[in-house]
Amino acid sequence: MLYYLSLGSNIGEREQMLREAVRLIEQQIGNILRCSSFYYSEPWGFDSKHEFCNLCCALETAKSPLEVLRLTQAIERQLGRSKKSVNGHYADRTMDIDLIRTFDDEGKEIIINFQFSNFSLILPHPLWQQRDFVRIPLQEIFLS
Repeated sequence: MLYYLSLGSNIGEREQMLREAVRLIEQQIGNILRCSSFYYSEPWGFDSKHEFCNLCCALETAKSPLEVLRLTQAIERQLGRSKKSVNGHYADRTMDIDLIRTFDDEGKEIIINFQFSNFSLILPHPLWQQRDFVRIPLQEIFLS
């Protein structure tokens, strides 16, 4: 399966955090096919004096979307993230990894709307087209 991920950090050594997240994703989840360059942006959905550094990557793995989500959330925690955003309430964070779009081995986009208690996975990510920090790095990957 092919996954497109968006990664962001706005606390600490942001670029190094992103490099480490990419390394851990490749080590624990699958093969990184391409990564965008860094993209810098103001926080989206909340006020903060800390600018984000973002990138997108294409990941190839046989793991299911729920397994990739579980593993990326574990990597977020490993890199110092202590809590997830809930109900649109965002805050500064060392690492954020979002699954943006997923395609099966035949190239068909996978659509998921799985919600259980305070846990959810929606693919494609419902807000990706509204966020330049996702849309622009993702476009870079598609054009490379």
